[in-house]
Amino acid sequence: MSERVQNRSAGQGPGGKAERRLAVQLAAKKAAEAKRRRQSILGALSGIAVVAILIGVFVAVNRGDDDAPEQTASAPSAGASAPSAEPTAPPAPQLPEGMDPALATKPKVEAGKGELKKLTVTTLVKGKGPAVKSGQQITTNYVGVFYKDGKEFDASWKSGQPATFAIGVGQVIKGWDQGLVGVTVGSRVQLDLPAELAYGNDASSGRPTGPLRFVVDVLAAQ
Repeated sequence: MSERVQNRSAGQGPGGKAERRLAVQLAAKKAAEAKRRRQSILGALSGIAVVAILIGVFVAVNRGDDDAPEQTASAPSAGASAPSAEPTAPPAPQLPEGMDPALATKPKVEAGKGELKKLTVTTLVKGKGPAVKSGQQITTNYVGVFYKDGKEFDASWKSGQPATFAIGVGQVIKGWDQGLVGVTVGSRVQLDLPAELAYGNDASSGRPTGPLRFVVDVLAAQ
């Protein structure tokens, strides 16, 4: 057999070229398929990574929401931890020795009846001390209400501090100057005052107007 025939049989002829082209095409196809597989895997991995990130964010947000009530419960605000302060009555006054124990309690004062035309002094508790004299400094507890409806407008009991003032010399309203002189220390008296002996009838003054009723405890005089 000649050398030319041997070369053709070894794949040098037209048939060998076709086989090589086919082999190249198959190799290219395999390479393309391998590339697609790698891209698919990378895409899947990327998708998994994105999902993992989203899940992590979701869990972190939910954990933060779940922790908020626990923090609130473990560290309540000062307003929530402290009970609301309820108004308390001022302490009862320390009465001088020999006073009637009734003077340690705020009296209940009711409205008057009928038309009040003159000063009326009513003794509710009779004291055993000396009589109050004009010009003395007296110490009192008192409650003031409107004579017609009994609505309270003033009281020394609100602060728990008795009021001290000169009596009979014009430092207080006329009804007090006239009604308390002569009252014995330790007494509780009710003073019913017509408007002219109280603050008058001028509503623009800002003071209680019309007839008034006071219950006054005389605790001391000197």
